[in-house]
Amino acid sequence: MNKIRTSLLFNTSCLALVVTALSFGTRGGFITPWMEEFNLAGAEVGWIVGTAFWGFTLAMVIFGPLVDILGIGKVMAIAFACHIIGLTWTIFAQGFWSLFFSTMFIGIANGSVEAAANPLVTALYPNNKTAKLNRFHMWFPAGIVIGGLIVFFLNEIGIGWRIQTAVMLLPTLVYGFLFFRQKFPKTERVTAGASYKDMLKACVSPLFLFMAFCMLFTAATELGTNQWIAALFNDSVSNLFGEGIGAILILVWISAIMALARLVAGPVVHRLSGIGVLLFSAVFSGIGLYLMSISSGAVLFASATVFALGIGFFWPNMLGVVAEKVPTSGALGLAIMGGIGFLGGAIAQPVLGKIYDVQTTKFGDDLLAGAATLQYVIILTAFLSLAFLYLFLKHRKQKVAEA
Repeated sequence: MNKIRTSLLFNTSCLALVVTALSFGTRGGFITPWMEEFNLAGAEVGWIVGTAFWGFTLAMVIFGPLVDILGIGKVMAIAFACHIIGLTWTIFAQGFWSLFFSTMFIGIANGSVEAAANPLVTALYPNNKTAKLNRFHMWFPAGIVIGGLIVFFLNEIGIGWRIQTAVMLLPTLVYGFLFFRQKFPKTERVTAGASYKDMLKACVSPLFLFMAFCMLFTAATELGTNQWIAALFNDSVSNLFGEGIGAILILVWISAIMALARLVAGPVVHRLSGIGVLLFSAVFSGIGLYLMSISSGAVLFASATVFALGIGFFWPNMLGVVAEKVPTSGALGLAIMGGIGFLGGAIAQPVLGKIYDVQTTKFGDDLLAGAATLQYVIILTAFLSLAFLYLFLKHRKQKVAEA
């Protein structure tokens, strides 16, 4: 097959990202059943869940530099194989070590999807990178919505975590079948004829390092806060929907708004520029966090909407700005950004947990502790607002000078 089927490759990449998101959206609901069925301590489950993050980062570190050499198609094939192994192993898991390694394989699969799909999207749409990266990454929060609802409804009818895991095999088999024997484009760096040395040089340029540093904080704001939403707001909305249900629905609501924001991001990016959108995101994230810290009950959903509109643009536009402003960084640059993002998310988990513990001891009230914890995250958004304002003004000044 000689023809590159652009739409098919893009849409199938989106499906592969849905599988990645499903694993994140469902895993949180498996923690308690795993502890009960296998008599696991909280620390042991923490090690199991943590392998998903480190497996993701490991795949990004390994396959990010190699995707130019191996080709996008081969890295996608590795992702498919690891998804099949990880999901199947999870279904038949019998204890700590089988869950540990199966989750690690799923993490490697997820990281491989990200390592291959980001350069695939930029290669398929070289003149519309940021908008298409937004459209592609829309499917991560959309997948979390789907995963969260799957866990909720299947739990309601008494279907266990093994069958819930098996459900993820269906979209996995579909994306593997659709990718089979397709022709993939070469990455942008290879097409442009840039050397590996040029790519490495671009990855230590001032703008790239600036964006990579900011990625730690944008990802911590997004991934860190979202992972703690259920714990922070369970008491606040349990009187509306029942114990635990309201907190799940807040996460689903935030993810749905994020997906919608990324769906319509194209016109916004063209109007404001990628850097302008990042400035908007930082400001709205901070406002949303503040409103969430002083809200409760049904009003919390309105506050969460503002927060979701902010963080919804972070991840794809960080990648898009790097792809457009530092194109020679290529697949390695996108992999580094993704890896740093998950590192930021991983670091944020214990930090937020420690802050929450301290605030709980201080106030003796979970609701007040949750509000105080969010106010610490606002510090990150204040820094990001200043950083992106500086970058926005600098690039606008350069445009005026060039004109």
